[in-house]
Amino acid sequence: MSRIGKKPVPVPSGVTASVDGQQIAVKGPKGELSAILVDDVLVKLEDGEISVTPRDDTKRARSMWGMSRTIVSNLVEGVNDGFTKTLEINGVGYRAAMQGAALQLNVGLSHDVLYAIPEGIKVECPKATEIIVTGIDKQKVGQVAAEIRSYRPPEPYKGIGIKYAGEYIFLTEGKKK
Repeated sequence: MSRIGKKPVPVPSGVTASVDGQQIAVKGPKGELSAILVDDVLVKLEDGEISVTPRDDTKRARSMWGMSRTIVSNLVEGVNDGFTKTLEINGVGYRAAMQGAALQLNVGLSHDVLYAIPEGIKVECPKATEIIVTGIDKQKVGQVAAEIRSYRPPEPYKGIGIKYAGEYIFLTEGKKK
């Protein structure tokens, strides 16, 4: 039994959801999202809650149960509140700035990196060493944050690079004489 899958997803006020077979569409104050769920689960909208149940007792159906419920939950949360990832830049001279519709990163390479921001994602730089990625699609927000981080991931000796806020970097002790 999936502990996550058993819980119904509440639809808050101001958010409308519609279920058409395996297609689920959610509309809220921040925008609208839709997803097509796998055929192994059954989705129902009743009494302001979306419930997901497996169609049969196969291993695949039980595996997809919790994942499908989480996808539905992320759709509802995204159109209602949105998602945010914060990145921090550590290093002497490392900085980020917005340049039109692109993010300009100066992270110790021979050139400045220009990262084109995809549609549906908003990137802000309140400080030169902080990047805030926001959007309604959790997968897109995480992907954009991971791509920005990949330009200079934190190295293990001094922790210099781009890291997620709250991420702990295990520092390695250097060579000893």
